[in-house]
Amino acid sequence: MARFLMVRTGLIVVTLFVVSLAIFAVTEILPGDAAVMSLRQGATEENLKARRAELGLDRSPVVRYAEWMGGVVRGDLGESLIRKTPITEVIGGRIGNSLILAVFTFAVSVPSAILAGIWAGVKRDSWGDHTMSVGSLVAISLPEFVTGILLMVIFSTTLHWLPSSSFIFPGTNPLTSPSILVLPVLTLTGVLFAYVMRMTRANVIEVMETHYVRTAILKGLPMRRVLLRHVVPNAMLPTISIIAMNLGWMLGGLIIVENVFSYPGLGRLLLESIDSRDVPLLQALSLLIAVTYAVSNLAADLCYGVLNPRIRLA
Repeated sequence: MARFLMVRTGLIVVTLFVVSLAIFAVTEILPGDAAVMSLRQGATEENLKARRAELGLDRSPVVRYAEWMGGVVRGDLGESLIRKTPITEVIGGRIGNSLILAVFTFAVSVPSAILAGIWAGVKRDSWGDHTMSVGSLVAISLPEFVTGILLMVIFSTTLHWLPSSSFIFPGTNPLTSPSILVLPVLTLTGVLFAYVMRMTRANVIEVMETHYVRTAILKGLPMRRVLLRHVVPNAMLPTISIIAMNLGWMLGGLIIVENVFSYPGLGRLLLESIDSRDVPLLQALSLLIAVTYAVSNLAADLCYGVLNPRIRLA
């Protein structure tokens, strides 16, 4: 298990290094820069040259990448070019909002999806199984912005039950107005629930058809005991990986959902940094998303290793 952890950690470090190179390269080829965006109408050649020198954009890409990565290793993400504020403070003001949205989404979708998937797998080909399968397929097929707009039309415009906007002023805790979280959480829950439910269902059906489960049933063991001791632990192994992969998807979904509902989180901050060509902030947010995705996959591998004796004994 220790060797497995070391190998996976090493792979993550190499992956993040490659990702950092890709992030830096992509931000370098973006049209325009922070100097142009900050000067706008007053962007003469002399002003642009002076502004680029002030922002450090006149140095070579190699030097700027080395300085950026050196700062990241030290825990210094630099300063926002537009806000003139340390990036750690800018992100710190938004990360809590996104975490609240993500935690509520996971708390609602993952347990319910696992239970629904187990039920659908055990009740295979029943009317409930068919209903959930069709519903999950529809949820997966709809883009997040379409789902969000539909929910907004139904619950805000038509029924007037929930606010259509999730905007809050800076420094305000979203939990003080729980109603603004309902529609964004439901939008994110739809796809996440569908993926996890379908994977759990497929795994339960596969495990239910194995010889050891059939033998346990023929021996007269109660179905609840068969499920808890034999079916669920083995069916959860692939599902854990899907949950971790969908954490990475949810980070992308947050970008869309937060902008649909004007929710001030990291996703909305990412688009704001793109619009303003705030390269250091954009790089920091992109790298943060990559690190989160890598750590979630490492956690999934560790859980997989704990549940799988073959990996645990390696």
